[in-house]
Amino acid sequence: MWSSEKTEVRQQPVVDSNMADDKCDGIRPTTSLHWGDILTIAVYFVVVLLVGLWATLRARKDTDARGYFLAGKRMTFLPIGASIFASNIGAPMFVGLAGTASASGIGGMIYEWHAIPFILMLSWVFVPVFTACGVFTMPEYIRRRYGRERLRTYLSVLSILLYVLTKISVEMYAGAVFVQILFGWNIYIAAIAMLAFSAIFTMTGGLTAVIFTDTMQTVILVAGAFVLMGISLEKVGGYEALQEKYMRAVPSDAVNSTCGSPRPDSFSLLRDVTSDYPWIGTLFFNIPADIWFWCSDQIMVQRSLSAKSLSHAKGGSVVAGYLKVLPFYLFVIPGLAARVLYTDEVACVDPEKCRCICDNPSGCSNIAYPLLVLRILNPGLRGLMVAALFAAVMSTLSSVFNSASSIFTMDLWRRCRTRASQWELLIVGRVVVLVLMGLAILWIPVMSAAQGDQLWQYFQMLMSAVGPPWAMVYIMGVFWTRTTEPAAFYGMLGGQTLGFARLILAFVYLAPPCGEEDTRYTFLKIHFLYVAAMEAAVAGGLMVAITFVTPSRPVNKLRRVTYWTRNDPQMPDVSEDEEEDGKERNSPQSETDVTPAKRSTRLEIICGMETRPKTLSREEAALLQQKMTSIKERPKVRRLLDANAIILLAVTTFIIAYYR
Repeated sequence: MWSSEKTEVRQQPVVDSNMADDKCDGIRPTTSLHWGDILTIAVYFVVVLLVGLWATLRARKDTDARGYFLAGKRMTFLPIGASIFASNIGAPMFVGLAGTASASGIGGMIYEWHAIPFILMLSWVFVPVFTACGVFTMPEYIRRRYGRERLRTYLSVLSILLYVLTKISVEMYAGAVFVQILFGWNIYIAAIAMLAFSAIFTMTGGLTAVIFTDTMQTVILVAGAFVLMGISLEKVGGYEALQEKYMRAVPSDAVNSTCGSPRPDSFSLLRDVTSDYPWIGTLFFNIPADIWFWCSDQIMVQRSLSAKSLSHAKGGSVVAGYLKVLPFYLFVIPGLAARVLYTDEVACVDPEKCRCICDNPSGCSNIAYPLLVLRILNPGLRGLMVAALFAAVMSTLSSVFNSASSIFTMDLWRRCRTRASQWELLIVGRVVVLVLMGLAILWIPVMSAAQGDQLWQYFQMLMSAVGPPWAMVYIMGVFWTRTTEPAAFYGMLGGQTLGFARLILAFVYLAPPCGEEDTRYTFLKIHFLYVAAMEAAVAGGLMVAITFVTPSRPVNKLRRVTYWTRNDPQMPDVSEDEEEDGKERNSPQSETDVTPAKRSTRLEIICGMETRPKTLSREEAALLQQKMTSIKERPKVRRLLDANAIILLAVTTFIIAYYR
């Protein structure tokens, strides 16, 4: 029934304060929702709420921070893998990866496939260390590994700040732009609605709710995106026809053979060293940033730490690795098809025309995916894709909210409130989510002004300015027992100074439009991946130099905190400089815990808490610590997982070589 009905399109003029209406002949297409779309979206939200409620009740069995932040250490490999994938596949993929595909071909996909080995490295190399020393958060590991508070505090504050300025804001802005283009909603209303819904089930169920809803949303996301890919390929006549037609997709306002024309290497993954995706940069110089993002970022690590065993953590990485092959089909192919089908809009060159189409004079490649959803899907299917968008946005936002609240609560709040009760820690974790929502909403105007014609490149540039020095702190800490805290601290500051300087200059001195001479400083003309290599070199060099002139850390404090000492039978010594932190972590129930008043019972139920916190005996506490720090595996299971990892690496190598 729905397939026989036509999409109702209303024309809505774009208002621009700097341009008279009579000079803007462009229009932004929007669509009126069919009742089938509304029904699909409504059913989706009901199901998500029910899953979140079920997860909340499940999470109530764990009334301490272990249950809220690590899902009770009982997650299996399938939901872990789906959650890792869903946490990374958000609106920037819909808007950014599809957009960069429409603008420059398949080159942006190298970031996705290049990440697969490091998703495996997370569970094979880093998770055994993090699990063995029994930490909740990455700044907490830094404290255990290096001692002293300044590096841990710096990383905690920087993590939360970057979550707001990059992950939350980019995700929220991309999703809001998608919704605004589709339906003409106010960008603030769209952003606030997505933030609010994401925060609600994050606050109520903790990581348990996040992981279970991620699993469900991954199914919706993959199904909806595959439907759109199939229809778009049918529209252009198949993949071979797509390649041919894409290379001829030149907009009518193209001023010369360079601006507006597809790149000659559009269907190459590994490109020249001077291109937008230089092969030496994407394959080698991007390694530190990938290690930071996949192996030491709280969002990704937290999912693996929630596994019931190391084998399940490894299995989750294998599942996530195979799922990372899919973005090429889910986002890149639709982005290519959008340029073929809507060349004048997606690939517009004239700044005034682009401003009329998408409010962005730099270009409109970011609207490629929304245009496909708007114009080629029938009612009902269109609603499914809107639901898939919401799934992706809320999945990533909820993951960031949960991880940021974990960092603030476990690494900053407990430093000020050393005897905070479990009840207090859980309440603070919820309040932090609300604060992050407010900060992200305030950042909307800044994101709107900073948006370029390719959101994907913008996001990667931000990550490259921060990640490499940060990764060096973990690489040196995990693999070199001699590395000292002053070396890690000053080395990271040195590398990030270079990265932030490049980033700030890039915002101040914007790249010129296509066809104009680039008169910027030479430093700004260097590709950001090459600058990332410089950052890693500066940070690593400083760490090595400072390490040799500073006293090494005692051996008894290095137990289980490096790759070489992960199997030590004893836990690291938490006396002296770590005594306070050890009391917090080793006391399952603070002495200040009290039974809340009866009038707060309803609030406790909403927050997923029990009215009477459990007090563990010494034997129970010992068993709990053994469960949380065990990295034992069954030999047969370990060999099976190793074989799957090798197969996945072989598949990844073949794919990259095939599309090279």
